[in-house]
Amino acid sequence: MTLTEIKAYLEQFFQDIEILGEVSVQIERVGKIEGAKKGDLTFVSNPKYEKFVSATQASVVLVPKKLELNFELNDRAFIKVDDPYIAFVFLLEKMSPPREMIPLGVHSTAVISESVVMGENVSIGANVYIGNNCEVGDGTVIGPGTVILDGVKVGKNCKLYPNVTIYDGCRLGDRIIIHSGTSIGADGFGFAPKPDGSYRKIPQIGIVVIEDEVELGANLCIDRATLGETVVRRGAKIDNLVQVAHNCVIGSNTVIASQAGVSGSTKIGNNCMVAGQVGFVGHIEIADGVNVGAKAGVSKSFLEKGQTIRGAPAQAIREQMKQEALLRKLPEMMQRIQALEAELKALKS
Repeated sequence: MTLTEIKAYLEQFFQDIEILGEVSVQIERVGKIEGAKKGDLTFVSNPKYEKFVSATQASVVLVPKKLELNFELNDRAFIKVDDPYIAFVFLLEKMSPPREMIPLGVHSTAVISESVVMGENVSIGANVYIGNNCEVGDGTVIGPGTVILDGVKVGKNCKLYPNVTIYDGCRLGDRIIIHSGTSIGADGFGFAPKPDGSYRKIPQIGIVVIEDEVELGANLCIDRATLGETVVRRGAKIDNLVQVAHNCVIGSNTVIASQAGVSGSTKIGNNCMVAGQVGFVGHIEIADGVNVGAKAGVSKSFLEKGQTIRGAPAQAIREQMKQEALLRKLPEMMQRIQALEAELKALKS
């Protein structure tokens, strides 16, 4: 791409784009700023990486508008834009060819029930199983080894990577991506204790509903509801190795990082950000826009929108930081207490 083409493309999404430096550069690749070479396009959005801006060999660098370029630009070009990160994402999408998992059509080893309603331009990989009364929408790709049990509905233009399992009755919307090893609709963890100390399994007769434009990482589990539905709302993104238990609701455009666990019947609002290894107890509610820090233990509801919480047990970040500050002072406080005790003992004697 030429710089003129890059600018014209970005002007679809941003206003007041400013270009500094060499305008005749040609872009062949994208790269990380610390290792970029001539012909590469790169970006800086995190202040930690601004130290690489003056020395990078990249031909074009996307930078924030507020960043001062107090050095020789040489044969490089710099594009100042409101959000360099999302601008880089747009260009990465344009410059990267789509990944083709399997060719169009149905592999000869796939086992597909005669009652399946199949859309147009569907791709079905080797050793796929699709049960009775399922629906697969137009343009959907189902990778090798994937199992879809009876009564499942998969929408249009979805991509299921190899070895995904969708249990019976679950419903998937359009443009959903599910990565390898993920399980949708396994039984919720429901067991009733009996007088003799053993447990009686509670029938899990609900389903899982995944709305449009959700992306689910590898090896995560979303359990079916005991009654009703476990729901992942439109646009949510869930990382690898996450557990979502029965009857949970994950809000629209909420993101959950790896190794988090959400206990049964918990509702997480829209546009929340959940960091890695967070644990939620069951039957609580998290308001819209809440940010949850890594390794937090969320043991109660947080109904104030937009707040940041962290710690175990989780609490508002300001209170949690005060407690952290006190903990750091404990050794010093202990020494002072011991000194005071020694003085008191001396006075008594």
